[in-house]
Formats: sequence, C-alpha cells, structure tokens
Amino acid sequence: MLKRTVLLFMGSVLILSCNKTVKEENNETSVQEIEKQDETQASSTSFNIEDIPYSTADLGDFPFFKLPKGLKEMNKPLLRNFDVCFFPIDGIMKPFEGKLYKINVNAERGEEFSQRYFEKSMEDYLASVGAVKVFDGEITREAYDKYEKEDPNKGGEGDIGYFNEPIKFYVIRSKEKGNIYVQYSADNASGKLNVLQEEAFKQTITKVTADDIVKDLSEKGKSILYINFDVDKSNVTKEGQEVVNQIATALKKDSTLKIAIEGHTDNTGDVAHNKKLSNDRANSVMNNLVANGIDKARLTAKGFGAEKPLVANDTDDNKAKNRRVELVKIN
Repeated sequence: MLKRTVLLFMGSVLILSCNKTVKEENNETSVQEIEKQDETQASSTSFNIEDIPYSTADLGDFPFFKLPKGLKEMNKPLLRNFDVCFFPIDGIMKPFEGKLYKINVNAERGEEFSQRYFEKSMEDYLASVGAVKVFDGEITREAYDKYEKEDPNKGGEGDIGYFNEPIKFYVIRSKEKGNIYVQYSADNASGKLNVLQEEAFKQTITKVTADDIVKDLSEKGKSILYINFDVDKSNVTKEGQEVVNQIATALKKDSTLKIAIEGHTDNTGDVAHNKKLSNDRANSVMNNLVANGIDKARLTAKGFGAEKPLVANDTDDNKAKNRRVELVKIN
C-alpha cells in the first residue's frame, strides 16, 4: 500500500512539473510576442515629415522668433547660410542641412535664468505657430557615440545632443518657408537653442574664365585667383593648369595688357619659407604663361608670403582665402 502511494505522489509531481514547464514556455512566448509587437508599433510610428500638418501661421523671417523677455544670446550666435545640424529622430541624432542658427541662452543683466520660464515660453509659442513636438527626452550614450564625430560643430556655440541631456525637438512645416526644425534644452543656469530651415545644397563654384579675368582687370585693376599647387611646392597641378590657361587666353585677348603676378600665403609656418614659396609660385605661373606664348616683357612675378593678407588669419577658411595669386594690371 505504501509503495502504491509513493508511486502516485511521484506521478503527480511529474505532471505538475510538466505543466509548469509548458506554462513557463507559453509565458516566454507571450513576452517575446509582446516585445515583437512593441518593436513593430515603434517602427510604424517612426518620424515621417509627411505626417506633419502644414502651419498656416505667419512665421516671419529666419530665425523666426525672438527670445523671451529678459533672456539674451550669451555669445555671438553660430549663424550659417548653409550647414548641418543633428536632431533626435526616434532617439537617434540625424543630420539635416540648411540655414542654421545656434545659440547659448542666458538672463539679461540683473535677471536670473529660469529653466521653467524659458521652456514654457518656447513650448507655448511653438504650439501657437503650429509646431509639432517630435521628441522630448534624452539620447543614450550609444546614440551619442554614433554621431558625435560626424558633427562639425560639436562643442561649438549652442551645441545640443549630449547623452543624458533633456532635449525638446519640434518641427514646423510651412508651404512658404519649408521645413523648420527647432530644438532646445535647459537647466537651472542657462539654455540652448537651435533653429534650422531645411534647404538643399546649391553649388556656387564656377570655372574661372578668361572673360572673368579680363573683366576684373579692366574694372578693378586686379584679379584674385586660387591656383592649385602641389603641397608646399611651386608645381602647378592639373586643376591649377586650367586656371593658368585662362590667364593666357585673357592676355591674348588684349595684346597690350601687362600684369604683375603676385604670390601670397597664409601665416602658417616659417616667414622666410613662405616668402620664398610664394615667390617660386608666382614665377612658376609666369614661366607657364611664357610657355603658352605670352611675351615675358609683359609679365613680372613676385612673392609676398603672408605680408598682405586679404583677411585675418584667424580661421581655416580665412587662411584659405589668403593663399592666392593676384594678377595686377600695370599699364
């Protein structure tokens, strides 16, 4: 009798154990299905600009609104006619291009910065002009690491998009002004604001022609050219040769024209080396023109190094402007 009881008990335990295993497996399957449904729903609600209704408000001119009363731009704004800015789309920082405005925000003298005042002012105004909130939260460290090296303005004025930084992101869609992206963040000490009016890139580089050179020499007495040379050498590159050929054509159009060829550099490196390099490059252009059939008596060549900058050598862009060849009319 005892043996029969033990067997019955063990059978019951085995059945309960099997039922529990089946139940746990069913629960795990249910959790996986729910997670899969959540992922599907998340992907189906991903940002789509076409889902944003058009605003009918009078938005004014870029950057479209002034700061709330009592607040000011902390420093000089980052203001570019064309640049890139990253905004949080589904928690991932994505690049958008166009006209860009980025600032740090602080209180006027005698005032104290209020995070709530700044955020409430922005929230209410954006709602009044038909802006749609697309993101309100923080990005992860992983999301930050994926994009931060791609952002050329990282660490600059009004930079938004650090992990654990609360970001509020709005989109205004306008038939007249296009797509406008606005993001801001704040703490108890200060705020930051970015505004981008989306625009496609427009190529503005055009080929230098002989007619351009003749016109500049006639109207301005000089023509500023950017001729490509081999790095730290006076050899004219293939692209630079095309410009030199246009100079020769310009001189052939007017056989009485005489020019001084002036070489210029930025202020990077040794002064004496830059002076010699600019002189060698000016002479290289002159010798090239002579080889193109231009009488050497119509030409002079001289290098000035960094002695005559067009603009201050305070940025990479300005230094590039100073590395030039100038043709100066001398008759």
